[in-house]
Amino acid sequence: MSRFLLLLAGAACATVASASDSVPNPDHLVVTATRIPTPIDEVLAPVIVIDRAAIERSAATDVTELLRFHAGLDLSRNGGPGQTTAIFIRGAESNHTLVLVDGVRINPGTIGLAALQNIPPGMVERIEVVKGPRSALYGTDAIGGVINVITRRGARDGWSAEVGYGDYDTTQASLGGGFAAGPLEIDLGVSYVDSAGFPTRTTDDTDRGYDNLSASAQVRADVGPAEVALRHWRAEGTSEYSDFFLTPVDQDFENATTSLSVAWPVGDAIRVEAGASRLEDRIEQNQSPDFLRTVRDTLDAQADWRASDAHTFAAGAQFSSEDASSESFADRMSAVTDMLTLFVQDQFERGPHRALAALGYTDHETAGDAVTWNLEYGYTFAGRTLLYGLAGTGFRAPDATDRYGFGGNPDLEPERSQSLEAGVRHRFNERHAVSAGVFRNDIEDLIEFVTLSYDPFVGENRNVDEARIEGVEVSYQYDAAPWQVRVEAIHQDPRNLETDDVLLRRARDSVTVSAQRAFGPVAVGLDVLAAGERKDFGWPKPVTLDGYVLANLTARWQVSRTVALTGRIENLLDEQYELAHTFNTPDRGVYLSVSYAPAGRATAAIAAQRPRDPGGARGAYSASVNR
Repeated sequence: MSRFLLLLAGAACATVASASDSVPNPDHLVVTATRIPTPIDEVLAPVIVIDRAAIERSAATDVTELLRFHAGLDLSRNGGPGQTTAIFIRGAESNHTLVLVDGVRINPGTIGLAALQNIPPGMVERIEVVKGPRSALYGTDAIGGVINVITRRGARDGWSAEVGYGDYDTTQASLGGGFAAGPLEIDLGVSYVDSAGFPTRTTDDTDRGYDNLSASAQVRADVGPAEVALRHWRAEGTSEYSDFFLTPVDQDFENATTSLSVAWPVGDAIRVEAGASRLEDRIEQNQSPDFLRTVRDTLDAQADWRASDAHTFAAGAQFSSEDASSESFADRMSAVTDMLTLFVQDQFERGPHRALAALGYTDHETAGDAVTWNLEYGYTFAGRTLLYGLAGTGFRAPDATDRYGFGGNPDLEPERSQSLEAGVRHRFNERHAVSAGVFRNDIEDLIEFVTLSYDPFVGENRNVDEARIEGVEVSYQYDAAPWQVRVEAIHQDPRNLETDDVLLRRARDSVTVSAQRAFGPVAVGLDVLAAGERKDFGWPKPVTLDGYVLANLTARWQVSRTVALTGRIENLLDEQYELAHTFNTPDRGVYLSVSYAPAGRATAAIAAQRPRDPGGARGAYSASVNR
């Protein structure tokens, strides 16, 4: 399989190199990596940006489908649409990824994962992914990286509507837009997905469906020199599945974030922002009293000071109070946890030199305190070649389930990591860019359930394991009408140092190729993911899941100024594969949609004249990060 991946990457690169040649705008701003709007070419940490154009072309049904076609982002899913989905960034654990929606943390305080599968792409403006530790800036969970999902700004993009239908009786519909009146802007969006699904387990034949009604609203206004923003996002619905005994069951879910932020200038060089937010994450089983609930309230503030052309300082504080509770097989848990996070950061740039230093401190009510840091340096040759070196630490505080749920241990220590990376990025011209990097992440005090008797269900959670993840990652981008091509590849060795076993559900090798060709008003695209074999849970010992090649063919036809048709053939090769042992994945399927945007190309022309901020909002800070 490894040889096949290398051949695929080489063939793709050879094909791309023969085309005529602009990679994404190097001045495009991103916020997630530094909490300050920074041109993407000036960010030293590895960053992925999935913009609105890529989202529309993909015709994806949920956000995780957008992430999987990037190297270093391994996907695991327990069945079909709406089922529990995990993202592993560069081999780290699935709960080592911090997930934000408009800057609000959506990782629950219980054993569940951030509900990326419940975010419909129709409501997303862009996604920023930062690979590597960012606990110095964000606190707990940011060991493997950070994913920030930014919702659409309808008041500036104009109104649009879309309806679609596809295999498994999948129906989709969305409506978004907004109003603007002087200093006031209002954004509104709603999306609905309903699918009959397919059997979640390979040994079952009962289709299990999914429905999701999502809505978002934002109000932004200038009040004197201050910028005020109120945001709300909510997703709710039902997910059906078959349990371990193949009994058809279902659960209701609700995910919501609400935030209020105020930002204002202090003189010409300082900007201050303060805010408050709430996360609500709920799952209710319909055939039993089992449930998972998290309510988290957060207060935060940040000040940015551009001290000179060379230095930009940032400092911030965040206090959160989390109420997490659950019941599973009559075992109830409830915990209220307070956490305080402080950080300072300095960005330096002079001539060919570029550097970043960040220091963070977190005081967790039960797990104690943690000090984390990032040190980054880059040197640019002739304005085209960047050599960089990165070092940083991260941590994950044990969640409420680790401490008080099944096998709970309130004396658990945080999981901690130390990461190193070095690499090179080269831009041949406005059309071609390549990058290569090597990385290593050492993680200690991993929390595992340890059996204390012959009964496998009697035991305790303990800090017992250590892991080391080493790897190399390369990429190539080409962008010049009518072609757009991206190739990414990774080889990694995610290994448990205690047992010398490869960590589960993570491929050691993967290659992704994304190519799009425009033919006048029609754009045709092909996305290919080739992933190597992975280990997974099994009894009495782990099993090996075969490698696979997944290909999606897409096409978008701009019928008129206001109407577009989009089609997708998912799993073009009808590959039979598993992302989790004994769980099904979709067969070949066809999905079609029609969209209507009254503003048509006029909206796109206006948008092209605006500064490129991370969320399309007037303030790039509040667009992507709610502190």
